[in-house]
Amino acid sequence: MNGLLVGLALPFIGTALGAACVYFIKDRIPGLLQKGLTGFAAGVMVAASVWSLLIPSMDMTGKEGFMSVLPDIVGFALGIGFLLLLDVTVPHQHIDDRESEGPKSNISRTRKLVFAVTLHNIPEGMAVGVALAAALEHNAYLPMAGALALSLGIAIQNFPEGAIVSMPLRAVGNTRNKAFGWGVLSGLVEPVAAVVTLLLASFIVPVLPYLLAFAAGAMMYVVVEELIPETQEGSHSNWGTVGFAAGFILMMVLDVVLG
Repeated sequence: MNGLLVGLALPFIGTALGAACVYFIKDRIPGLLQKGLTGFAAGVMVAASVWSLLIPSMDMTGKEGFMSVLPDIVGFALGIGFLLLLDVTVPHQHIDDRESEGPKSNISRTRKLVFAVTLHNIPEGMAVGVALAAALEHNAYLPMAGALALSLGIAIQNFPEGAIVSMPLRAVGNTRNKAFGWGVLSGLVEPVAAVVTLLLASFIVPVLPYLLAFAAGAMMYVVVEELIPETQEGSHSNWGTVGFAAGFILMMVLDVVLG
């Protein structure tokens, strides 16, 4: 039970600590650092998708050949489709973009910025929830240490993500408390999504391989659609690549060593 609670809490704590940077840093995060941190988040998510989600999903099937990857194919495609649906139905706006995405609405720019990060956090919360469920039900394929490694990796990449949310909100005129509050709120969806996914997976054990792949597909959508393009726009794109490599290596090491 302690491992379960820690796994659920870690990603949210990472976001909250990152959002608290608004109290210690006066100006915007330098572009070079922001590129590196965004790339780092992308690297963590790609490595987590492979080692913590897709590979355990294939192992759980207990089958060989094409049938061993069928759950991954189906789940991964559904995860991509789910995030694509959210992307076109939820109004949101990315930090460096002037134009909003999704349907037109009168929602403030601040809330659209938070919605954008929330869309990123939903698949991360789902990944943590389904990994914890797999650790409880199929410990031989994904031990609790491996699920906690995933949770820790996401928490580490949530730290800069929390700062990337709160700092620009402060820069456009919001108070420090308000910027911090919005940053924390953007991360609240992760434990909620994790609990919902955990409960669903616990009651429908046979679909766990599909849910693991679903979470992987959802995270990969965020990486390809949002994070990597952000690292390659404008100057300092090389730092985005360096950050990606660092995040990928860290998550790979966490999963292999702790899992």
